[in-house]
Amino acid sequence: QVQLVESGGGLVQAGGSLRLSCAASGRTPYAMGWFRQAPGKEREFVAAISWSGGTTYYADSVKGRFTISRDNAKNTVYLQMNSLKPEDTAVYYCAARASTSYNRIYLNPSEYQYWGQGTQVTVSS
Repeated sequence: QVQLVESGGGLVQAGGSLRLSCAASGRTPYAMGWFRQAPGKEREFVAAISWSGGTTYYADSVKGRFTISRDNAKNTVYLQMNSLKPEDTAVYYCAARASTSYNRIYLNPSEYQYWGQGTQVTVSS
């Protein structure tokens, strides 16, 4: 069983930055992703990264502002969020999927096996 623990959320003004972290237990290779869910909306894809870190993908709404990265020595994935907008306000979740493919990424929430508890990000205007 894998446990994911997110941190780094908070309240920030529009135009500001936050960095989310997601620490994973265990050393099984995992592809990782970040998703978010705003009140009254469905959970949506934000960013994904392969086990190797060599492949990344972003939702159009965050492309150019957010950067996903990982440190496999620390079993941690990060989401650097810059130029934040009020519409980025949501609970952010990290997710993991055991992967035998070095460079594969996953975009659909149903493809992930493990989820963190979520961290709130609030962007004020």
